[in-house]
Amino acid sequence: MIFEAVKSMIAKQLKVDEAAITADSRLIEDLKADSANVMVMIMDLEDKYGIMVEDDQIMKLKTVGDVVAYIEQHQ
Repeated sequence: MIFEAVKSMIAKQLKVDEAAITADSRLIEDLKADSANVMVMIMDLEDKYGIMVEDDQIMKLKTVGDVVAYIEQHQ
């Protein structure tokens, strides 16, 4: 399941409790990601799922659910 994989990756990268991450968790406001964290996460997801995230789309990915939906639409 994509959500579980994304959640696990975010928890590891941001050193937050995986149980605290929901689809509605906001990457910056709730999970305290900064722009560098987001870029690394996007690169990891691109590698893992064989997708390309356009730069103008990155800033639209506000929540964990947004990231999952993007992956599902672009695989």
